[in-house]
Amino acid sequence: MWALLSVADKRGIVDFARGLAELGFRLLATGGTYRALREAGLPVTYISDFTGFPEILEGRVKTLHPKVNAALLARPDQEEELKALGLERIGVLAVNLYPFRETVAKDGCTLDEAIENIDIGGPTLLRAAAKNWQHVGVVVDPADYDALLAELAAEAGKLSAPTRFALARKAFS
Repeated sequence: MWALLSVADKRGIVDFARGLAELGFRLLATGGTYRALREAGLPVTYISDFTGFPEILEGRVKTLHPKVNAALLARPDQEEELKALGLERIGVLAVNLYPFRETVAKDGCTLDEAIENIDIGGPTLLRAAAKNWQHVGVVVDPADYDALLAELAAEAGKLSAPTRFALARKAFS
């Protein structure tokens, strides 16, 4: 099973990814998150290698792909279709969005800077994973990493329904 990591706030992401890998998750990441995990020596797959489609428009489009969304949205009764596409489910998603508020609050922030900090792929990932909360753990807050790793370790790589629901509520908020 995959864990997709795509975070603007990199606090704790290397340790979280290391813990996920130790639990048997295959790591999938984008841009700066991918670089941080590679530099830490973790085995990680770049999102373009997963999708078979390059990152385009100077990084504006990388996770907006049917393979990514299918791997997040698939229900157990859709496993055959997922397999026919050569896909494996994404069971954990860690995403936090571009720092839009912080960017626009800076003195001298230009309209172009503000526009480039409007996250499109991140909200799509979050909504897909939270919609499928019964099968995906969606993590938006680095403060949750340790507790999630502890639960995953104690429960053979699974998160409880109450935990997944609480994470989805946090993602939607």
